[in-house]
Amino acid sequence: MATGAKTQAARRARSLTYLLAPYLVIAAVIVAWEFAVRFNGIQPIFLPAPSSILKYLWIMIADGSLPYNLSVTFMRIIAGFVVAGVTGIAVGILMGMSPLVARIVDPWIAALYPLPKISLIPLLIIWLGTGETYKIVISAVTAFFPVVISTFSAIRQVDRGLINAAKDLGANARQIQVKVVIPAALPGITSGLQLGMGVTIIMVVAAEMIGGSSDSGMGFLLIHAGQVMETEKVFAGLIALALFGAVITNVQKWIDRLVAPWAEREH
Repeated sequence: MATGAKTQAARRARSLTYLLAPYLVIAAVIVAWEFAVRFNGIQPIFLPAPSSILKYLWIMIADGSLPYNLSVTFMRIIAGFVVAGVTGIAVGILMGMSPLVARIVDPWIAALYPLPKISLIPLLIIWLGTGETYKIVISAVTAFFPVVISTFSAIRQVDRGLINAAKDLGANARQIQVKVVIPAALPGITSGLQLGMGVTIIMVVAAEMIGGSSDSGMGFLLIHAGQVMETEKVFAGLIALALFGAVITNVQKWIDRLVAPWAEREH
């Protein structure tokens, strides 16, 4: 009995350690960072202490500048991502189900996908200016390629046994596509959407920094704080963006589980 109780206690301790380890490491890094800055006399312009960053983070939340700029960036991300998601999934499905469409579109994907999307910014500024359209277009273009490639690959990798079984049961081509192929490909499609969201966040912020004629968005906030040497604000903005990205990613995973609960099991 005593041995069994000790074994259970040891398992609980290991489980607790497993759960808390990431947070303990983060706390240790923050404490070490604070002490390193305070005791080595590092100037805030080069590396501010975490306590100073949190102070500025609270100030930016209280004066409304952080929520406002974050919401503007969020709307630009979502607008472009929705366009990319709808068009990317549609093109990927057409490519997967039609060899002719795949043959026509594939050379364009192969040529344009490796192209660094940030290199398109000067051209988009010439064509569209530096307003909202330019930021939404760069968001959509960036997310489109991961979505279409993942969708095409997922459609092509659907188990042929499922398709043959549906044919044996009397399903026609449309029923097979809608009720067998697309549901079976959803895990791959959702993976592409997650990847597309990640790169879209990066490119929208970069677009706001490089071609931002407007005075809004997280890219504008970061570049403006850097220009006036407010390093604490830069770090606070980066922390806000990191948390923002984590929230979006987890919400997206939750939506994916609702739409395709079997996708989580396949991953």
